[in-house]
Amino acid sequence: MSGTLPLLTRRGDTLGYDRERGVVRILDRRIYPRETRFIECDDVQTVAQAIEDMIVQGGPPLAYVAGYGLALAARQHASWPSEAQRSALIEATARLRATRPTADDLHHIMREALQRGDEAIMRGESAEEAILRYVSSEVERGDRVAERCGKRAAELLTDGDSILTVCFAGAALNWMLHEAFVVQGKQISIICTETRPYLQGARLAAAQAVEIGVPTTVITDNMPGFCFRKGMITVYITAADRIALDGAAANKVGTYQCAVLARHHKVPFYVLGYDGPDPATPTGDAIPIEERNGDEVLFCAGVRTAAEGARGYYPAFDVTPPELISAIVTDRGIYRPELIARYLSEGEAPLDVLPLSQL
Repeated sequence: MSGTLPLLTRRGDTLGYDRERGVVRILDRRIYPRETRFIECDDVQTVAQAIEDMIVQGGPPLAYVAGYGLALAARQHASWPSEAQRSALIEATARLRATRPTADDLHHIMREALQRGDEAIMRGESAEEAILRYVSSEVERGDRVAERCGKRAAELLTDGDSILTVCFAGAALNWMLHEAFVVQGKQISIICTETRPYLQGARLAAAQAVEIGVPTTVITDNMPGFCFRKGMITVYITAADRIALDGAAANKVGTYQCAVLARHHKVPFYVLGYDGPDPATPTGDAIPIEERNGDEVLFCAGVRTAAEGARGYYPAFDVTPPELISAIVTDRGIYRPELIARYLSEGEAPLDVLPLSQL
């Protein structure tokens, strides 16, 4: 079996910054894997629109794209006086940060990128280059985090496991599946919910799992209860767009209801937590939930499926409380959700998780 990892594993393969031409290149995830097409953005507004229109999806990828968008703003205003450059970067940062409020990576990346750009301007150096160095280093760091997180999660899987997932849990999911199935030879399978309305589960998660070779099944978003009751699911795993210090996790809407089902059926729920909690978010109640245009749920794959005259409602995320989460897997180790805040003060010092028999 090939050891090649799928396209969505390394972020630099799906997004980037073309210095020569001054454009941000982004894989259009709305049509992948049916078509592998990159779009190019040549100003801040088109970058922001690409994030809002779901051309790029997932907390870290959209944050990196926003960071590159700020580099683009710095490039386009490089000839301005220093104070005007700084003002332009502040304005661009505000626009890019407003695109997706729930995922915390965006806000961390933009805060740091703005600071690097501002410091460069004050030194009389290129803000574009300073921002690019920072964002590119974050892309590389993020890939290392995803690999370590995914490989740790693979240790939680056992022969015969059937994994339920919602949406696409990102690069760490790919690393987990590859490590468990290809490297360790565990006979696992995965069940992906469609994840309406953008079908990230049916398209992205399923495509990555199929490419790795893992037996893959797609179900609609209203089927998990039936599958849990039939004993078809032995472990439930998702990512999180933001983790609070109390161990609550925000992820694509639909995650919470499956967590309730998992607890009822005594199935462990593991969160791929990448690089841990957001230090600025004390509890799950403090996580802002993005409410997208309700019209998006009236369509599926560009075809209207709802009755004319009906209104749609679309909270893009929900929050799962810590008591429904068995463990949070990070690049540093595996933590009980109520102790995830220790991630911020510990090095490679993971805490033990509850044995499956005690869940």
